[in-house]
Amino acid sequence: MASNDGLPSSQGTWVADGAAPAGTALAGLDALDLAGRPGGGRGRLALRVWNAFWPKVLAIGLVLVIWELITLSGFKKNIWPGTGPTLANLWDQAKTGTLWNALANTLESAVIGFAVAIVVGCLIGALVSRIYVLRAAVGSLITGLQTMPSIAWVPFAALLFGNNNSAILFLIILGAAPSIANGLITGVDYTSPLLLKAGQMMGLRRLSLWRHLIMPASLPVFVAGLKQGWAFGWRSLMAGELIVLVFNHPTLGELLNNDQSLSDLQSATAIIVVIFIIGIFVDGLFGLADTSIRKRWGLVEIA
Repeated sequence: MASNDGLPSSQGTWVADGAAPAGTALAGLDALDLAGRPGGGRGRLALRVWNAFWPKVLAIGLVLVIWELITLSGFKKNIWPGTGPTLANLWDQAKTGTLWNALANTLESAVIGFAVAIVVGCLIGALVSRIYVLRAAVGSLITGLQTMPSIAWVPFAALLFGNNNSAILFLIILGAAPSIANGLITGVDYTSPLLLKAGQMMGLRRLSLWRHLIMPASLPVFVAGLKQGWAFGWRSLMAGELIVLVFNHPTLGELLNNDQSLSDLQSATAIIVVIFIIGIFVDGLFGLADTSIRKRWGLVEIA
């Protein structure tokens, strides 16, 4: 027999007299949460992109102002290229198509090399993090490879692959994969043992355990490893392109090397500006990914 102390809710559960049903309360909280969010998905995405990149645009503007102030001060005026002439030189290189061709080749190598480095780094990191013998044997070697200057591998890469794009891809993989592997290893190390036991009790084994539990749990640290891996890979790419000159394959590094040989500081500085802007743009993309992950984990208030 039902008690007089409560009334049945719409979902068949009993609630105290005068209290709103649980489903109604939950709906009210959802309505309050959704009320403060922007209207559409595209609007939220545009707002996130704007919030991620406007500080970087401001930073670029600040650098240009400081650069112009140094130019106006007369410091090394015979050597230091001014802001205006450098940007004009950059525009001329863009109009002739030389810059775009070199930029496309460099970005293609960066994307392919980094993608292969992710596969290699994830494979090594997954094996080393879960197999104690491998951890004891090669764990420190991964860190040693990570600290190796990429330029030290250039002669080896040139002898192994010759003066072609494969040597540059080899340098990118060696530069990025150790950081990616270490990021995954660290993320797995910080996965709670209780969480692992809970997953195993739920029937998760091997690949399913990795897919549904370990990778999501280690994702924040893993993304940090990806960001560091990109930084090392990008530096390795620039070092390789400066030294390994591929015939009929212009790159940003080759343009920079040619400008240095001709003592053309305006053109060299223009290429450096492009490399700098690419680094800022990629950092913004990783910042968006990091913010999205922290929001899903409830670590950032959803605006």
